[in-house]
Amino acid sequence: MRAIRILNDELGNSYFQEGTLPEYTNIKCERFIIQTKIEEYQKHQHPAPREQYVVTIKGKLRFTTSDGKQFILEPGILLLAKDIHGEGHSWEIIEGDEWHRIYIVPNHNDEDAFVII
Repeated sequence: MRAIRILNDELGNSYFQEGTLPEYTNIKCERFIIQTKIEEYQKHQHPAPREQYVVTIKGKLRFTTSDGKQFILEPGILLLAKDIHGEGHSWEIIEGDEWHRIYIVPNHNDEDAFVII
């Protein structure tokens, strides 16, 4: 499955990598959260509150990392947010007015199985 991972560099700035998660990847998780509410801070830079996989069910968004680069997130693309320090990233809905997503919080310190393409 296509995936995008947001990370922090040594200065705390966020950047992203494009890659995949192999089929049948087994992710041991700590929590599973469903969310449809749109937060007030969506267009403002913010770090991820914790390392988490984000599965988009509905919505098309543009993410911007602190290096100014952008990517599109929509159903079929898994996001792995690991930019938990620094100024983080921002996002905005670019089609429609809803973002339905599932957060999967992996067990602490587990490998993320992300493969860079």
